[in-house]
Order: sequence, then C-alpha cells, then structure tokens
Amino acid sequence: MAVDTAANNNWINSLRANYARTIDRRRQDELEAEKPPTSANKVDRLHWYIKDNAKTHRTIKYDLVHDTKDPKPVLRRGQAFYLAIRFHNDFDIAKDRVVLNFKFGAKPAVQKGTMAVVTVENDKFTKTKNDWDCRIDPGSRGKDLVLQIYIPATAMVGIWRLDVRSGLQDISLGRAMNLYSDETDVFVLFNPWCKDDGVYMDNETNREEYVMNDKGKVYVGTYRKSRGRPWAYGQFDDVVLPVAVYILELSRVADPERGNPVQVVRGISAGVNDTDEGGILQGRWDGEYSDGVAPFKWTGSVRIMEDFVKNGYQPVKYGQCWVFSAVVTTVCRALGIPCRSVTNFVSAHDTNSSLTVDKFFNTEGKELEGGPDGESHDSIWNFHVWNDVWMTRHDLPPGYGGWQAIDATPQEESDHKMQCGPVSLQAIRRGDIGLNYDASFVFAEVNADVMHWGEDPQSDWGWRRMKMNQYHIGRLILTKTPGKEDDVGDEDQEDILSEYKNDEGTEAERLAIHNAIRGSQRAQQYYEYNKDIKEDVVFDLIEIDKISIGDEFQVKVVIRNDSDQQRKVSAFLSAQSIYYTGVSASLIKKAEGTFVLNPQQSRDVSLTVKYSEYWKKMVEQCMIKIYTICCVKETGQTWTDEDDFQVEKPTLNIETPEEVQVKKMSEATLSFTNPLDVPLTECQLSVDGAGLMRPKAIKIDSVVPPKGVFSHTVQFLPRIHGERKIIATFNSKELFDIVGSKTVDVKKVAQ
Repeated sequence: MAVDTAANNNWINSLRANYARTIDRRRQDELEAEKPPTSANKVDRLHWYIKDNAKTHRTIKYDLVHDTKDPKPVLRRGQAFYLAIRFHNDFDIAKDRVVLNFKFGAKPAVQKGTMAVVTVENDKFTKTKNDWDCRIDPGSRGKDLVLQIYIPATAMVGIWRLDVRSGLQDISLGRAMNLYSDETDVFVLFNPWCKDDGVYMDNETNREEYVMNDKGKVYVGTYRKSRGRPWAYGQFDDVVLPVAVYILELSRVADPERGNPVQVVRGISAGVNDTDEGGILQGRWDGEYSDGVAPFKWTGSVRIMEDFVKNGYQPVKYGQCWVFSAVVTTVCRALGIPCRSVTNFVSAHDTNSSLTVDKFFNTEGKELEGGPDGESHDSIWNFHVWNDVWMTRHDLPPGYGGWQAIDATPQEESDHKMQCGPVSLQAIRRGDIGLNYDASFVFAEVNADVMHWGEDPQSDWGWRRMKMNQYHIGRLILTKTPGKEDDVGDEDQEDILSEYKNDEGTEAERLAIHNAIRGSQRAQQYYEYNKDIKEDVVFDLIEIDKISIGDEFQVKVVIRNDSDQQRKVSAFLSAQSIYYTGVSASLIKKAEGTFVLNPQQSRDVSLTVKYSEYWKKMVEQCMIKIYTICCVKETGQTWTDEDDFQVEKPTLNIETPEEVQVKKMSEATLSFTNPLDVPLTECQLSVDGAGLMRPKAIKIDSVVPPKGVFSHTVQFLPRIHGERKIIATFNSKELFDIVGSKTVDVKKVAQ
C-alpha cells in the first residue's frame, strides 16, 4: 500500500507543534505558580544600626563603621545585633512570612555551616547558643520590622551577606517568596569577651592590651641589651580588616574552618609571608633593599597593608622577623584574636628535627658548612620574633589551651607550606613535641642543646660528640606588659621566659628535654638515646578526686626500684590552676629534686600545697591540674603523668516556706558559711526563678566576717503553679561562684 508522504509529514509537523505548545504552556504555568502571590509583602531596604551595634559589640573604633558613604557593620560572634527591615506594606506577623539567609563564602551551604536559615516568628530567642537565632523587637511597627539577631560563638569569621525572603504565612495561597539580596558586607569577628568563644580571655586588662591596643613595641637587640621598637599596629584602620579577610582566602583556609581559631591563625602564619601564596610581605636578610623598603624603616603595619593593596595585592618589599610578627599582631587583633609579639633572644633554628643545633668540625678543627652531607644548616639567631595567640585547644588534651605560638617568618615547611603553629606553650614547656602543630620546631627554638661534633674515623658514623652546651639557647623572651606604656625607656617590657621553659639547669628543664627526646627519633640518635631502655623503676601518681576549699592537698608519686642495682631518679612535680576549657591559668607550686633508690626500695615523692598558696590563683570552676615527670639517670627511663581535680566550695543554701501559692507573696532565705579566714567584701547575689521572680542582681552592703555566716532574704510573688526552681549565685572579691538551687512546689490558689 502506498504511503502518502506529504500527508505523513504534515501529521508529524502538527505533532511537533502541539508538543512544543503544550510544553511551553506547562512551563509558563509552572513559572506563574512559582511567582510570589501579588499580596506577598516586599522588602524595600535594610537598616543595620551600624554605629549602635558597634558600640555594644566593641567595634566602634573600626574606621569601616564610620565611612560616610559606605559604612560596614562590624560585629562580634556570640552576641546579638539589631537589624530593621522596611517593607513595602505594613508588616503583619500573622500574615507575612519572612526568612533570613545569612551566607558566607563562595558556595554557602547549610550542611557546612556557611549558610544560616533563620525564620522570623518569635519575640524571644528560642534556639541554642550554637544556632543563629532572631527575635522580633517590640520597637517594630508599621512597615518597619525590627529584629535582634544572635550570631553563634562558632560562626565563621569574615564577610557575610544577607538575603531576605518574604512571602505569605498561608502557603495555600502560594509558597513562593520575594527575594531581596542585600549587598552589604557584614564583617563578623572573634569575640574574646564571650565565654562561649574559643578565644575568650577573662582578664579585662589583657583584653585591652592584646585586642584593643593599636600600638606597642617589638623587642630587638641582644639578650644583654635589648630594646623595644615602637610599632603602630593600627588594627582599626580601614585597610586592615579587608586585608585580614583576604589573606585567609590566600592561605586557603576552608570556609567551614573559618570559625576555628586554630585553623585561622595557622592560615595567618602562612598568609602574611609571600612564600606560597603571594602574601603581604616578602622577606630579605642580605642587606640589599634598593628595590623596596628596608625592614628597619617600617614603623607600623598600615602603610605595609596600603602598599599591598595599591600594588595590586603583590607582596611588599621587605620584611624581617619583627616586621612579620608586627603585621601578624595587627591582623589577629583586627579579627578579634588576642595576640602579642614575643622575642626570643638567642634563638635556635633546627633544620632536621634533632632538637639540637649541630656544628661539625673536621680533623683540622675547621667547621664544615652544612655538616657532613651539606644539608645541616642549623643556626642561632641573636633574636627571633614571633607571636603568641590566645585560645582554647579542643584538638589537644585538657591543659594545653591558653597562649599558642605562631610564626609567619618563613623558615621551615609545615604541611608543604611556610607556616608554623599554633603550638601550645604548655606543650613546649613540658617537651610534648608530638602535639599539633610544629611543637618540635618551636621547642628547639627555646630549648635546643648546642652540640659540637668532631670527625672520628673510629666511629661507626664517622663523628663523635665533643661538646654539648645545654644552657645557651633561649636566654630571654620579651613582650610588652599589659597596661604599661614607656615612651622613654623599656619599663613596659615583660619577661615571659618561664611560660616557655623551666629555669636553665634545673631538673625540670632537663626533664622536659628528655621528654622531647622520647618523641623524636632523630633526637634519640643525636643524644645517643637507647630505645631498648630498661624500665625497672615503677612510678605511680596518686590521684586526687577533690578537696574542700581551705584544705591543703598533696601531689604524691610512689616510686619503686625493682632492679638489683641503685637507681638515681630525678623528679619534677607541679600544680597549676586551669579553666574548665583546659586553658592553663596560673602555676601554683612546683618542686624538683634528685635522690637515690637502693635495690627493691620504695619512696614517696610529694609536693604539699597549702590553701594560702593556691586559693588566690584559682579561676572559675576551681580546677587544678597536677603534672609530674621523672627520669632515671642510669637507664634513661623517662616517665610522665598528670591528673586534674576540683576544689569544692560551699553550697548556697536556699530555704522557703513549706507552702507557696500562686499570687501570694513569699520569701526565700539564702545562706552559707564563709570557709575563709578573711572577710568577704564587695558581695553580690544573682537570683533567678522562672515563674517565681524576675532575674535580679542584688548588691550586699555588708561584709561577711571570717568563718561567719552569710544570710539574705528575698521576696517573690509566684506567677505560675507547679514545680519551679530558684537558682542563685553569690560572688565577692575574695570568694566567687557560690551556687545554690531550690525546687519549689507552687500550689494553685485555694478555691
């Protein structure tokens, strides 16, 4: 049967046209359905209350806040800020649905924490401290919706943007929402005033110095004659904060890690130098600076950063260690990270992780540059400047928080980049070189032994150790004293050597070296450390569960010699107060000594700490960490252990009547006995009880005598029946954080 070709083609063409029209109609219908309802409210503009927020967030000093044409919000995480949204029509929470999308980085994502979705629906904060949250402010009226928005203390630090989506609460009328994308760069910073932030610092004098002080000194010279170079940090200048954020991009700190101070400061140590990323400063030490600025000519960081921006973000020429350190101080303080420049006088540069500075001499007594293989370029600097930054270290065991060393001067690669730290000063002091990051390198800078090697054909290696100087490296470590200014001399310097190492020549200092050697295979070879050490001495640290305030405590180690020979044992014991986050607060007491144990003999080594020695050094939670390290001379056996415990304080007793009724005035009596031998002054109560009373702070005018009883009565009018709870704390200058609570069964009004 013949096919009518023309008719068939017409039929196919009609099918194509019908299909195309149908698809197009469906797509148009879908697009119409996706459009917000015409009754959905639209956003006209946002008002950021930039200066008002800056005052409460302690960012009012930033130039960006005061820009007359394009001011920027500068906020700290762990706090709430105010924002107003002006709508096209009057805002009605019963009708209007509003969702805020805070976005961070190139690819914001909720699952990575770089996008926060915040629904506007309550007049109170309802989420946890780990979540973005908002509340509708009572000041909202008409077209203006005023919000208070909480930034979690773990939020990413840098630039955020905000999208506002507005639609209808009744989704049956349409789910689609209008989009308003605000182009304002919102700078979010670390918050050392917030206890939930990893950089929290509880001392106001220190915060003022290490975060807010925009000038200071960097120490140079020799350990016998040091001097402070005045430096203008200028962290609030308009150029600084954008550059600080930019170098985190340069150093490729992943967006989800921008809320972690550990990773941020590691990125800063890489981004300030130009070696890998083309960062801010190029280093030079050969004296030839004709195509740039000699390092000693710089007087502050702002000019360096301005040159960096003006030159198309090309590295500025030139810097040396004190310039790198000063710029790091500027960047860290700008971002809200407590930071100080520190100078180590007689500083070792260990190039092969041996924990030593090695000099090799041939049979004629001439030093061989680079050693036997030409690769040993250890050196000793008259001084070297790096930085300490303050933070908790949740990636390390408790007790290793607090000051952490970072170094932006390019010296040795770490993870294939010129970066260094952060490494805990506690780890350096103890010789725990296996902890992150770069602990062995910084340990050697302040603790390395200087070894002289002589050529010896009789040695299997071909070299023998001729001399070892244990006391040459790390003679003095200086930084500026908080709260002091000396424009004439250097009375404002502070020696922090003891924060990095024990006194030279002490058993504790040598024990830290032994502990470090255990963690380095190369060091074991250089120190002729025997890996097959006899461990014939048994050590046992007696753990302390808790003590009551006013009691003394004893750090005790039981040592037993199980060998059939005498053993000479060196021991170091210490006690220090720590924050609950693990940050070390203060050394309380230490002891060290050497003694001989006869075969099969046991001995207790102890450190007794009296109340008068520890109490003034206590911080919140009253936690104490004890640490001990011992070494056996004959075998090289090294043993360390640690323990922490809490000092218990009295409980605040709360007494209430047996029967408490709604809307009937009642009272609660709060009391405790002062356990101290001193009076309690500047006393204050904080009392709260949901449904019972409004939170209140009560100043107590009287003094609590030594061993005396404190008692105070408060009145309250219960508003809600059922089980309620009164929570109270007592604080004074001498005794703090005395806590008590009492459950109250509130009865309904009798009918």
